[in-house]
Amino acid sequence: MLTEPPWWEQLAAGFVVVMLTGAVLGPIFAPDQGEAPILRLVWPPIYLITLTLVLVRFRDMCRAWPAWIAVLLLVGLAFSSKYWSIFAEVTQRRTIAMAMTSLFAVYLGAAFRGIALPRLLMHAGLVMGIGSLMMIFVMPSIGVHSDVNAGLWRGLWYEKNQMGLVMVIAAVSAAACLAAGDPRRLVPFATLGLSTLLILGTQSKTSLLCLVLGVGLIGGLWVLRRGGPALTVVAVWLGVVAVGFGAWLWSTESGEILEALGKDPSLTGRTDIWASLMRRVAERPLTGYGYAAFWGPHSEPAAFVRQETQWIVPSAHNGWIDLLVQVGWPGTFLVGAILAIAALCLIVRLPHQGAREGWWSLSYLTVFILLSLSESVILTHQHLPWALVLAIVARATMREPTALRAPAAALAPRPRAAYVTGSRIAAQSRHGSLRRSFPVR
Repeated sequence: MLTEPPWWEQLAAGFVVVMLTGAVLGPIFAPDQGEAPILRLVWPPIYLITLTLVLVRFRDMCRAWPAWIAVLLLVGLAFSSKYWSIFAEVTQRRTIAMAMTSLFAVYLGAAFRGIALPRLLMHAGLVMGIGSLMMIFVMPSIGVHSDVNAGLWRGLWYEKNQMGLVMVIAAVSAAACLAAGDPRRLVPFATLGLSTLLILGTQSKTSLLCLVLGVGLIGGLWVLRRGGPALTVVAVWLGVVAVGFGAWLWSTESGEILEALGKDPSLTGRTDIWASLMRRVAERPLTGYGYAAFWGPHSEPAAFVRQETQWIVPSAHNGWIDLLVQVGWPGTFLVGAILAIAALCLIVRLPHQGAREGWWSLSYLTVFILLSLSESVILTHQHLPWALVLAIVARATMREPTALRAPAAALAPRPRAAYVTGSRIAAQSRHGSLRRSFPVR
């Protein structure tokens, strides 16, 4: 049985989780999403908390050595890119931020084992959800959009998509707590309901799709485990058929599907951004333009993209293309390989580790991969979605505690005893040691 960290450690980790979402401070001190100097003063205390938590869990950190290899490769890649970055100082500073975020991520995965991590995220999401609801109705100037998205909810964040993503994390975590058999069901149900309400208030179709996928995957795996082998075979067969039908339908009727979802074929201008960015990638296919340097306010490559698309593009709206313009094809393949290894480990451990955590890791990783197709969330600094991916890498590759491993089959004490049947009558048995009452002639 795994023991949860003490209350003070959960409180400290929960505080860092909230700060990684960008809640409250950003919309108040930097409403235009620019780099405010005051925000840089917030992070040193958070880094100090992170280092303290890591030292407290030093033995667990050592057990997470496979995740450290992945983190060192990623941080080394980002740091080395400063030598060809178009803004070397920005790359170096944000690499340090990414390294500290990665340090906290590995801590989360190593210290909060089993259902402890989904429960922590659920509690943090509930607090932020209540705060967002209060901001929406008490201070609508902050909690509700007044620009092109006028009337849509954004809660404690810059814009609606950020709140939608955080609430998806909270909802998936709450569903995992329910699937894992948490006896305290009131909080998970309340978190799931509040998160769904706030996602609907954003009218973000991406967040809604992620919610359905994440919670649906957990629910499906829970039903399969309860239903037995026959239901599993039927469900897998239906799943393969559904995926094949969906792929055929998308290839033939993609325009009509997007129109039904309220999207134009260009995905609100995203395809124009992607086409322009791929032309920039072709100019530096192996190196990119430096980690976190492409979208700077004085970036010439970004200015070309904005000129070609005729609007102020803030990001690629695609995690993989954004990664390409930062670190090139080699860096993108490295990130893809790390995610693939983590997914394979999760699938292998699904019957045991997956069931104990309510299948949270596999569900969130699936949601993240879907989200990365429309949002720039890969290899980010000071950002919770990517931090949780690294936490999953740590959870998936760590050696499980001895008490949680499946017991091995009992072996025979001697090799001979495994194959040779011993004598049926022992030498000192009651019949063997009985003296005869008459002599033998």
